[in-house]
Amino acid sequence: MINISESAQRHFLKLIEREALPGLGVRLAAVHAGTPRADVRLEFAEPGDLQGDEWAVDCEGFTVWLDAASVKYLDGAQIDYETQATGGQLQIRAPKIKGEEPAESASLVERVHWIVEHEINPQLASHRGSVAVQEVTADGVVVLRFGGGCHGCGMADVTLKQGIEKTLMTKVPGVTAVRDATDHETGDAPYIRRDSAA
Repeated sequence: MINISESAQRHFLKLIEREALPGLGVRLAAVHAGTPRADVRLEFAEPGDLQGDEWAVDCEGFTVWLDAASVKYLDGAQIDYETQATGGQLQIRAPKIKGEEPAESASLVERVHWIVEHEINPQLASHRGSVAVQEVTADGVVVLRFGGGCHGCGMADVTLKQGIEKTLMTKVPGVTAVRDATDHETGDAPYIRRDSAA
């Protein structure tokens, strides 16, 4: 399930012993799991803090509790503590935390959502923008709604045709076209104003 190095176990045990609380352990959870913003939350936990459905990983002198909903995202995680000249650093690597790309056999909708959330939206975020999948039709047309800095942006059509549509049609077999369902006249914080893009 997860691998906690001996140096990480020693580090945790030293911190736990300083607290001197009976039954104190460490709780590990995935935050925003399955998304590009996924991260790991690590915190001390007393027995009364636990929900009761956590998975227990017994270590030398303490227990690491895995949040039940996070288990599939933390499977294969590695926790290590590296000692350096200036101190030490805890490293957590969780290769599944952002989710796993759907197989080619997955539905068109699943594959479109994956590419939008893991490739397209992270690029649009640099312009304070985003897109949301409104619909994927039976004939492969993806209908999107722009948000943030993309809502009302003068370059939204270029972004749609040269960026998003090109990416989806290349990476998701079955996508035939991409359409914009956004009323760009209602955008209140466009990255590039429509009147200055012309």
